[in-house]
Amino acid sequence: MQNKYSTLLILTLALFNTTTRAQETVYPAGPQKNTTAIVHGTVHVGNGTVLTDATIVFSNGKITSVATGVPAPAGATIVDATGKQVYPGLILPSTDLGLVEIGSGVRGSNDLQEIGENNANIHSIVSYNTDSKVINNLRANGVLLAHVAPEGELIEGQSSVVQLDAWNYEDAAYKKDMGQYITIPSLIVRTRGGRGMMRPQSSDPLKEAMDKVETIKKFFTEAKAYMQEKTHVANNLKFEAVRGLFEGKQKLFVRANEVKQILIAIDLGKTFGFSTVIVGGSESFQIASILADNKIPVIISNEHALPATEDDDVDQPYKLPAQLSKAGVLIALNDENDKAKHMNISFNAGTAAAYGLDREAALSAMTLNTAKILGIDDRTGSLEAGKDANIVISNGDILDMRGNQVIKAFIQGRDISLDNKQKQLNERFKQKYKIN
Repeated sequence: MQNKYSTLLILTLALFNTTTRAQETVYPAGPQKNTTAIVHGTVHVGNGTVLTDATIVFSNGKITSVATGVPAPAGATIVDATGKQVYPGLILPSTDLGLVEIGSGVRGSNDLQEIGENNANIHSIVSYNTDSKVINNLRANGVLLAHVAPEGELIEGQSSVVQLDAWNYEDAAYKKDMGQYITIPSLIVRTRGGRGMMRPQSSDPLKEAMDKVETIKKFFTEAKAYMQEKTHVANNLKFEAVRGLFEGKQKLFVRANEVKQILIAIDLGKTFGFSTVIVGGSESFQIASILADNKIPVIISNEHALPATEDDDVDQPYKLPAQLSKAGVLIALNDENDKAKHMNISFNAGTAAAYGLDREAALSAMTLNTAKILGIDDRTGSLEAGKDANIVISNGDILDMRGNQVIKAFIQGRDISLDNKQKQLNERFKQKYKIN
C-alpha cells in the first residue's frame, strides 16, 4: 500500500512539474525608472492627427511631450522607431476578459454572472483574473486596457476598466465600478419550428419581455426614491450600487441590438437622467439620427458577423461604423467573437476603414472614442502630454493583419513583456525541427 501511494505521489508531482514548466514565465513590469524617448516614428496621436518623424517623451509613467523635429532629452533611454508606426494602446470597450477563460466548455473557468435578475451590487473587478492566458495574447496585438463587465438576466452589475499588466485585480484597476450593466430583453416574437412547421410558443414572449422592462424601471424608480431619503432604516446594497448613476459618476451600459430595445434604453436614460451607452447596436443604423440627437454612444459588438435581419445588406455589419459616425454618433469598436477571444478588434477596425470609415477615425474608435465613452479620456486614449504613457509600436499598420506586428508596448510607462504561450510554442518547435 505504501508503494502504491508513493508511486501516486511521484506521478502527481511529475504532472505538476510538467504543467508548471508549460506555463508562460510572463510577469508584470516594474515602474518606469528612466525618462524614455521614442524617436523617428510615425505617430498616430489617436485624435485624427498623424505626425511623421516624431518624438514621444515620457517620464514617471506620463507623456511629457509629443512633437516633430525635437531631439530626445539628454540621458533618456532611446527607442528607435524609424520606419515604424506608433499608436495609443488599444482599449477593449466591453468584454468578459479575465472572467471567462475557456467559455461554456469548462464551468470552473467561468465567473461571469450570478443567479437572479437583479445583481446591481456585483463588482466584476473582484473576479478579474490577472493570470488569464488570453491577456498575454491581447497585449501582443496592441490591446493594453479593457472594460470588464459582468453578464446576467436583467440588471447585471458593475463594470470596471483594467490595465493589462498586473499582479492582481487591485493593481489592475484603472477605473473601478464606473459602469452599471443591464440587458433589455428581446421584443421580437420568435416561433419554434419542427418538421418544417412553424408554431407559436406556448406563452406570450412579448408580454414577458415588457414585464421585465417594467421590472427594470420599477427598480430604478424605487432606487431614486431611496436616494431622496435623508436617512435609511437600513442600507439597501442594490440601491447603493446605482447611486453613481443618479450622481453622474457612473454610466448605464445597455445591451441592446434591436431598434425597440434601443428606443427603450434611450427612454430609460431620459426618464432617470442617466448617461447611457448602447452595447451591441446591430440595428442602430436605422435610428442613427435619434442616437446622435440624444448623444448616445454605441459600442459596436462585432462587425465580422452576419446581418441582423434577412432584409439587411449582406455587408451591413461592415458598413455600420461608417453609417453611425457620419450621422454624428460617437462609436467604439469591439470584438466579442468567442473564438477570437477579442484579438481581432484592430482588424474589425480595418474592415470598418475598408467600408467607409476614415482610417484614423477607425483608430480613434479603439482608442480616444472608447476612452471618452468610458470616462477615462483625461488619462488615456491619445498620445498627448499629461496622459498615461500607454503606447504601442508596430512594424506596420496595426489595422492590417499583415502589418500588425507589435514589437514593443508600454503601460503607464512600463516596458511590458509581449511574450505569450503561442510565441513560446513557436520557438519550441522551431528548435525541435531546426527551423531558422
